[in-house]
Formats: sequence, C-alpha cells, structure tokens
Amino acid sequence: MAHARFWKLAAAVGVSLVLVSGGVRAEDGLDSGAFHKIIKDQMSAFASGNAKQAFSFATNSLQQRFQTPEFFMEMVRQGYQPVYRPKSVTFGRSKMTELGPTQEVFVTGPNGKNWMALYSFEQQEDGSWRISGCYLTESDGFSA
Repeated sequence: MAHARFWKLAAAVGVSLVLVSGGVRAEDGLDSGAFHKIIKDQMSAFASGNAKQAFSFATNSLQQRFQTPEFFMEMVRQGYQPVYRPKSVTFGRSKMTELGPTQEVFVTGPNGKNWMALYSFEQQEDGSWRISGCYLTESDGFSA
C-alpha cells in the first residue's frame, strides 16, 4: 500500500512540472545564482545521505505531500537517480513561466546517461526560494 502511495505522489510531482514547462519565456531578472545554490546544496544533502537537509529545500506543499524526510529521500533515490547521484552537473537557463521560475540542469546520471532536470521554484512567505518540483527528460547533453 505504501509503495503504491509513493508512486502516486511521485507521479503527481512529475505531472505538476509538465504543466510548469509550458509557456516558457526567458527572464533576465531571475537570480539564477540562488537557484544554483539551492540545487547544489540539495544534491550535496542527497550525496551525504542527509534526508532532513535534502527535504528542507522542498516547498511546504511538497513536504506535506511526502510527510517525512525519509519518504522523500526514498522517492528521490528510486525515481530520480540522475539528480540523486549525478556524475556531472551543468546549469542551463533560468526561465520564468506563468507558474513561476524554472532552472534547467543538465546531469549525467550514475549510468552515464544524459538528462535535463527542469527544477521549478516557489517563493515562500519569508521571501526564500524552495524547490517545488523536478521533471526529468532524456537529453543529448548541455545546450544553452
């Protein structure tokens, strides 16, 4: 039962990002440096096995969906290996969508396959940014 619930939550996150990826336009005023730092810090937390820290970069709504840092970490480990254990990371463009900012990240997964991870962000009540989702697609590699 918990396994089925896990995959339903993972699918919901992916679907929400498919919606975010539509209608993308370039936005010069985005603070891509902040997005890069958040993503790098979360990847470092994944690498060190620090579920609580990795979970802290997710929006409050994602935290409510996944309920515990351990459940979140397991979902990422099972469904997002390229960002969970990347061999290489290259940042692409930051973009603004109707639903908020996104950041392209080109990663080579642990098996050598290239992926583009499209991260979405939401600004929190305290003004900080957190990750609201990540959508993976196969990629030929970095393209600016």
